[in-house]
Amino acid sequence: MEFRIALLQLLPEDTPEKQLEKGINACRKAREKGADLALFPEMWSSGYRIPQDRQALEVLAVPADGPFVRAFAGLAAGLQMAIGITFLEQYAPSPRNAFLLFDRNGKECLHYAKVHTCDFDEEKVLTSGRTFETAELDLGRDRVRVGSMICFDREFPESARILMLKGAEVILAPNACPMEINRLSALRTRAYENMLAVATCNYPAGQPDCNGHSTVFDGVAWLPEEAGVRDMCILEAPEEEGIYLARIDLTMLRAYRAREVMGSRYRHPASYGILTESSEKGEADRG
Repeated sequence: MEFRIALLQLLPEDTPEKQLEKGINACRKAREKGADLALFPEMWSSGYRIPQDRQALEVLAVPADGPFVRAFAGLAAGLQMAIGITFLEQYAPSPRNAFLLFDRNGKECLHYAKVHTCDFDEEKVLTSGRTFETAELDLGRDRVRVGSMICFDREFPESARILMLKGAEVILAPNACPMEINRLSALRTRAYENMLAVATCNYPAGQPDCNGHSTVFDGVAWLPEEAGVRDMCILEAPEEEGIYLARIDLTMLRAYRAREVMGSRYRHPASYGILTESSEKGEADRG
């Protein structure tokens, strides 16, 4: 069974109104391509603009139950296609970098806020999320369990590991940064070590500090009927703006997960205690 994901590698417009219109049109084109799900790059509502002035930041933020986000709920139901919309979310004490997934009936099934915000840069003015969650997505002909991590979350193995332990088969990863060999290798590794697919949607070249190269790694490193190893990268977009469709073979992925050795099968959680300690305590113990 295939899970068809459209990566909406789009240049942003200069207002939320134009962002909404462009996003809606892109979702319609994704459905025409046969997508089961359309995924936006990081913080689409603002085009990844994060004003450092508190008042300007609050003005740009949109509520999760407001017209911008809910427009995609109605669109998902009308198209019978899941939509993963990203937005600068109104939140207290300060806005969040958020992702909301609507299923093909327009029902909200996953609401995630970026845990590893880039506090060394503009995201220092945002509120970080607290947990990683998964949800079962109804595709009509089958179901798939998905989770989300956003951009810098990728650099922390715990993000994908927690999602795998919560049953994720596919991770949806909105992004806004230059995708080069090291970041792409991190995504490949998250897919490999957890035996799951990772679909990343980036902004194209032309957006500051972005260069396209949205990817899908399907998580299957080898097959018994094939010699050697296989390339898990089933899609790498060019730098240009576009809608890029990947087809994840869920039947193949599930068979692989049932027989292979990564993921949770041979973990030793009792040896991982330091992972749950604060950074300050860990540094003190090593000192």
